[in-house]
Amino acid sequence: MSRTDDLFARRNAAVPRGVGHACPVFAERAVNSTLWDVEGRSFIDFAGGIAVLAVGHCHPRVIAAARAQLDLFTHTSFQVAPYELYVRLCERLNALAPMAGPAKTLLVNSGAEAVENGVKIARAYTGRPAVIAFQGAFHGRTIATTALTGKVAPYKKGFGPLLADVYHAPYPAVAAGVSVAEAQAGLEALFKYQVDPERVAAILIEPVQGEGGFHPAPAEFLQWLRGLCDAHGMLLMVDEVQTGFARTGRMFATEHAGVAPDLMSIAKSVGGGFPLAGVIGRADVMDHLDVGGLGSTYGGHPVSCAAALATLDVIEEEGLAARAEAIGGKVRGFITSELMAPEGSPVANLRGLGAMIAVDIVDPATGAPAAALAKKLVVSAAEKGLILLTCGVNGNGIRLLMPLTIADETLDQGLAILRQSVLELVRTKAAA
Repeated sequence: MSRTDDLFARRNAAVPRGVGHACPVFAERAVNSTLWDVEGRSFIDFAGGIAVLAVGHCHPRVIAAARAQLDLFTHTSFQVAPYELYVRLCERLNALAPMAGPAKTLLVNSGAEAVENGVKIARAYTGRPAVIAFQGAFHGRTIATTALTGKVAPYKKGFGPLLADVYHAPYPAVAAGVSVAEAQAGLEALFKYQVDPERVAAILIEPVQGEGGFHPAPAEFLQWLRGLCDAHGMLLMVDEVQTGFARTGRMFATEHAGVAPDLMSIAKSVGGGFPLAGVIGRADVMDHLDVGGLGSTYGGHPVSCAAALATLDVIEEEGLAARAEAIGGKVRGFITSELMAPEGSPVANLRGLGAMIAVDIVDPATGAPAAALAKKLVVSAAEKGLILLTCGVNGNGIRLLMPLTIADETLDQGLAILRQSVLELVRTKAAA
């Protein structure tokens, strides 16, 4: 029995079946955009720990900052004995956030915790109970964030009843056939038939849907939402958990639309590989809660704060927002010419912002979603040394989330493996 087989047997005996995994390997070490498994095989990482590793695996600046903090202290809880790292990180995030006016930040542990706290804050500030999210959204797996997530299987199935007063509107996704006008009409219908807008605390939206398929919300729709929220006294909350920290070519994806949100959830790449999340909001909104209304025992862990400050330095000093645009341009050109052009190609619906890119795998004859083919592509790529992830409500999207620090040579090697895997699908389909 190989070491991998042994570990999977142990995993199956010790870990619940409900915890899935995308790649049939056990990681042993990783550097920048390359991961090695317990068998010594190397893999180019186009998943980035699900959008966590904008600065790559084990960036030297991040590791050095974390190690230095380990020599000082590992935990006090900010609510017991506060520390400067937490304050300094909040100051930097407040300065970066695209808010209208002064901002304040609460640090927590995960994206779901950030979203859930954002809902608490919105309800407390407005005195209203309802929240509107969008079809296809992913906001987490807690009871509250599962309710906000806009996909039944596997996230909602068997977990009800969920948080009440949550409503879902159509998300404007060109690749999914939903126009801006149709999404606007869907929200207006929601107000007409299901919920009075005067009862709505917040509208929650991903500026680019993540798990839902990497669909960018058109700027005109986000601008329209801003006006709608202002007209009805609702808060606009954006979920930047997956899109934030240079991934889309801006520090935050919302900046592409020139829209100032009232609340913003962050996580993933902010910690440079260490667990960290937060809610950034307008200062007047964040300060509305009484002392003790917010908190988290481990939130803003000192080691994670040190890593996050180093991560922000790397993003700025290495120009990773511009790098995301360069990577995105190269990858989109490659997909158009090398993956979508061949006759019988199953690759369709190229989309995304910056280096947050996805395509759909479809039946070439009918254009219908082909989730089985997408899974086959992921397996084939892994066998050749490339880690990919699927996405989308139909399970047929392939999302690309390579570290923004990836070397050009490694990027080219990963794209070559992707091309080889796609062409194998074309040949297999043709032979069938």
